[in-house]
Amino acid sequence: MILKAKERGNAPQLARYLLAMRDNEHVELHEVRGFISDDLIEAFGEADAIARGTRCEKHMFSMSFNPPEGANASIEDFEKAIEQVEAKLGLEGQPRAIVFHEKDGRRHAHAVWSRIDSERMRALNLNHYKIKLRDVSRQLYLEHGWTMPRGLEDRSLRDPLGFTREEWQQAKRAGLNTKELKSVFKTATGGLGSRQPARESMCKTCKRRCIQNFANHNR
Repeated sequence: MILKAKERGNAPQLARYLLAMRDNEHVELHEVRGFISDDLIEAFGEADAIARGTRCEKHMFSMSFNPPEGANASIEDFEKAIEQVEAKLGLEGQPRAIVFHEKDGRRHAHAVWSRIDSERMRALNLNHYKIKLRDVSRQLYLEHGWTMPRGLEDRSLRDPLGFTREEWQQAKRAGLNTKELKSVFKTATGGLGSRQPARESMCKTCKRRCIQNFANHNR
């Protein structure tokens, strides 16, 4: 899934943008959580008011979730993706809104969180969020079996311990725990040090054998 994110302020303006039809055929306010009002513009006005008690100007974290071209995602798929992002960035429990847009029969989602911890009156620090979202995006492509963009594939090729889409699917079909397999690969190749060509070759062989051995063991 294609994930785009931005820290920003002026929350009421963002709410009006999300609710505007413009080029969209359909706009649905799916969820408003953690605000007093269920009205998006009023809720985001609350966020602005609370943020004025801090020094944070870009107090909203706004994201879009787009399935790759030719693919469709269900409401549940979007909700799960949003939850994965929330857990990855440490935004659990923060005020949140979800809006769905539909254009040309294709649905995409917008999720917006308030970064302000209202109890401590400080903004949550989202360090390295672009790197973290890249990891979530790649995981979503693997889970759904979508064709991986080259930009995401290249990173896994640089890390021979990473799973390709085919290896991930093979492990899932065999009912294997991919995190456990990766731990086995690290142990098996730990003694190769900086000999990168040998390390990559052994990792590929190790992955094939480990997946097969784990599958045989679990039969």
